Amino acid sequence: MYELKTKETDHSVLEFIEQIDHAGKKEDAYKLLDLFAETSGYEAKMWGPSIIGFGSYHYKYASGHEGDAALVGFSPRKAKISLYFAPDMEARERLLSEFGKHTTGKGCVYINKVADINVDILRELIRESIRLLQERYSN
Repeated sequence: MYELKTKETDHSVLEFIEQIDHAGKKEDAYKLLDLFAETSGYEAKMWGPSIIGFGSYHYKYASGHEGDAALVGFSPRKAKISLYFAPDMEARERLLSEFGKHTTGKGCVYINKVADINVDILRELIRESIRLLQERYSN
C-alpha cells in the first residue's frame, strides 16, 4: 500500500527555521510563521522534513486513496518559498491577480520574498483555503 511521505511530525518548527542558511529567507520564514498562525488560528507543525503546516484535514478520493494533509502551509526552500493552498479554490486566480510577484504550480504558489507580496491577500488566500477544505472534507 502507498504510504504518504508528507506526514505531520514532532520535529521542531523553530529548529527547522533556525537551520536556514540565508538570513533573508530565515527572516521571511519567521514572518510567514506569524502570519499563517495568526490568520489560520492553528499551531505550526512540521509536515515531512521541510513543510510548515497549519491545521489538518483527512481526505478520501473516489479511487480509495486517502490520507491527512495540512490545511495551509509553506516551505522556505533554497530557490523560492513555496506556499500551499487548496489548488482548486474558486477565488484563487482573482486573489493571485492582486497578490504581487509570484509563480504558480498545481497546488503551490512560489514567491522570492515576503516583501514582493500583498500580505492582506495572503491572509485571504489562507482563510479561503481553510474554509474550502473544511467544507469539502468535513464529513
